[in-house]
Amino acid sequence: MKKLLQVSIAPMLAFSMLGASDITQMFKDGKVSGELRSVYAGYEQEEAGVSDTYATAFGGQLKYELAELNGFNAAAAFRISHDIGEATGDDGKQNPELSSTDGEYTVLSEVYLNYNNGDFNFRAGRQIVDTPLADSDDIRMIPNTFEAYIATYELSNFSFIVGNLQDWQGVDADLDLEWEKTGEDGTWFGGVTYSANDIEASAWYYNITKQINAAYFDISYNYKINEDISLLGAAQYLNESEISNSGEEASICGVLAELSAYDFGFSLAYNQSEKQTGKTSFSGFGGGTLFTNMDTMIIDEITADRDTNAIVAGISYEIGDLGLSYAYGEFDGDADSAGDKANIIEHNIGFEYSVIADKLGVSGLYLISEDKENSAKTAYDFDRFQLMVAYSF
Repeated sequence: MKKLLQVSIAPMLAFSMLGASDITQMFKDGKVSGELRSVYAGYEQEEAGVSDTYATAFGGQLKYELAELNGFNAAAAFRISHDIGEATGDDGKQNPELSSTDGEYTVLSEVYLNYNNGDFNFRAGRQIVDTPLADSDDIRMIPNTFEAYIATYELSNFSFIVGNLQDWQGVDADLDLEWEKTGEDGTWFGGVTYSANDIEASAWYYNITKQINAAYFDISYNYKINEDISLLGAAQYLNESEISNSGEEASICGVLAELSAYDFGFSLAYNQSEKQTGKTSFSGFGGGTLFTNMDTMIIDEITADRDTNAIVAGISYEIGDLGLSYAYGEFDGDADSAGDKANIIEHNIGFEYSVIADKLGVSGLYLISEDKENSAKTAYDFDRFQLMVAYSF
């Protein structure tokens, strides 16, 4: 299940801490990292005439990063995913979300130049980005990466970030097309985050050219009762205004409460979207930052031309290296201009298990989606199962 609160920009700030005295040493002290990953993902459809689909893929990533020289370093990474034919459906029964409809996907997912000078960092090229309306969403075989130009500056408890996104690829883009534009002329964005004394807050602005202007705000407070019990409360607001008749405009607010007690976690999240006549909402390039986002269902699915609300309740339990979780989500949409309502329910049942100093991980998810508004089965009536094994080095 996706994290309910995601305001981190840490992946963009990461760079090699190794120092080099010359170019030769820069290459000599470079480091290789990577991951081997295999995923099975299948859908059991209930809608009449729609085939069940499944696929099993194997692949991973190989990355090489130069050591730093006078503040500069660079890196490149390949990401590969190939279907295993014997464990993948044929033709219309193949699930294309792992390796595209061709059953294979190879991409130069990262290639960037990085410059760091104290509290200032600038990165140009293909890279991992995690912001509210553009994120990596690493939940299948191919995480999202972006061709971007991003500057950050740290000042006391504040982080400032400005940048431009040009193209993106990954699980939430079309794997058949590979790299796609982020807006007709790209996306300009800026943000500031604050973190101190158990308070985190952020404010962001995006200009997705010829599509929307968006402002996003959130704040959270973590209250630690003792070593074993803590409470977290958070609120968020997203406002989007349409550009060039894109059909996307929204006003969405949300609240979140989480209780952590010993090895248990309990959460309750709520989002509400106000009706914008003839318009729908846009959660961004990736999984999105709304508190109620689940594995497949997000509020965007039903916001078109109607008032919408979503509520998600979750429970988790950790015992040693094993984590168990369950989440229930209900997404309700009032009647739109045509009088149609929406009521979608999703259950997420998952586990995560890590071994070998967290280098080897196994995770699984069983999902049940139900369309409660329509008597006939629709595209929202299905079961989904995923199993992932990943080894990092």
